[in-house]
Amino acid sequence: MASFLEYLQVFLFGAAVYSILEVLFRGFTHWTMFIAGGLCFSILYYAFTKFKFPLWKNCIIGAAVITIVEFVFGCVFNLALGWNIWDYSHYPLDFMGQICFLYTLLWFLLSVPIIWLTRGLKKRIYH
Repeated sequence: MASFLEYLQVFLFGAAVYSILEVLFRGFTHWTMFIAGGLCFSILYYAFTKFKFPLWKNCIIGAAVITIVEFVFGCVFNLALGWNIWDYSHYPLDFMGQICFLYTLLWFLLSVPIIWLTRGLKKRIYH
């Protein structure tokens, strides 16, 4: 039960922080991004606190996880359901308009503070 509560808190924290960041930078967000942010942060919390890889490998993992979640959510909500929450087709290096490899580079860099944050949460709050 303690593990469930830990991951519920981690999910909600990641979802809230991602939604706030998206509103600050884009001016709006969508409820699906709340879920995507929580899912990404929960997966990365597990990976970054369970395994001790070099920084560059953790950044690759972070970029891959966020890009894959974004792609899956894009395929479901934008393409299959037609909600048109975002469209990267006007960006260079986009794939199906759902992900953009320039953003993957941003997720790579953003993984550094996420690593610090997840490990700090695990160390100070949960154990």
